[in-house]
This record gives sequence, C-alpha cells and structure tokens, in this order.
Amino acid sequence: MHEGMSDEALMLAYRDGDAAAFEALYRRWRSRLYRYLVRQCGAAAQADELFQDVWLKVVNARKGYEAAAKFSTWLFRIAHNRLIDHYRAQGRSEIVSYDDDPEDADRVASLPSAATAQPEAMLERKALAQELVRHIEALPAAQRETFLLSEEGELTLEEIAAATGTNRETAKSRLRYAVNKLRS
Repeated sequence: MHEGMSDEALMLAYRDGDAAAFEALYRRWRSRLYRYLVRQCGAAAQADELFQDVWLKVVNARKGYEAAAKFSTWLFRIAHNRLIDHYRAQGRSEIVSYDDDPEDADRVASLPSAATAQPEAMLERKALAQELVRHIEALPAAQRETFLLSEEGELTLEEIAAATGTNRETAKSRLRYAVNKLRS
C-alpha cells in the first residue's frame, strides 16, 4: 500500500496517524542510516545507540514535520546533529578506529550471502571491504561525512549541504577531495 509513496508523503501520513507509513520509511532508510552511523562513529555499540536516538527523534518530531526538504535530508540532518552531540559528550571531534574492535569492521562489510558466494571470493571481498573502511576512516572528518552521506545516504550535493549546514560548493569540494584520496 505504501510502497509507491514518496518518503515525504509517508512522513506526512505518519504525522497524520498512519503507523504503517512509519514502518515503510523505517524499512527504506534503516540500512543506509545505520551504515552511515557505524562508519562515522566507528563502533557498532555506539552506532546502535545513535541509531535508536535518531529514530526516536523522528518519532517525536512527527507532529511538527513539514515537507520543506526531502525526508532523507531531514533524517540525515537529525543524524548529523546527534553525532555532533555524541562527540561533544565524549569530548572528542574524531571517530574511534575500527581497529578498536575488529568485529565492527566485519559487521559493516557488505558480503555476499554464503549461499551465493565461494569462500575465496567472500574472503577477498571482506579484505577489500576492510581496506576500504580503513581508507574511509583515514579521511578528514568533514570529507568522510560528505562521502558517507553521498554513498550510504544516497544524498545529492544539495541535500548533503542542507544536512551538514554548508553550501553546495563546499559539499562538492569535500566529496571531490574524499573520492580523490580514496582512489589514490
């Protein structure tokens, strides 16, 4: 019933009391939001807490929701602000390393299912994913966030700018630098 609706229409329906609309939004965005949070804070336990906080803020803000921006921009702006609050509470501005808990890197890696992949291919893909995670975490915080919003959140430059409180050109520049560093 809700599958053909836009994110904004779903959020407006949820605002007006349609709980199933929220479930549809949650299904659409949970994976991308979770991956973004894990890669930003570097630990699954922290990401789990932040993930719940972001969705709780969405639930609590539903009555005042207006479709002034894309839902994805609004959602990732909430996540961005929650990450800033988290970093302030921790007294740091950078993320922890995936090296602190190797299981977290495993959890983030997108591996093919065991039913469809050969063990060698799975190991190779896992190693490549871990290497990419190391390179992403080595990016400066602003470039890392912009890259993750683009890749994990699938946001446009305009949406990234709105979510991070910058302008389009700054977002474009950060994304370009991040991609160039990851390619080298």
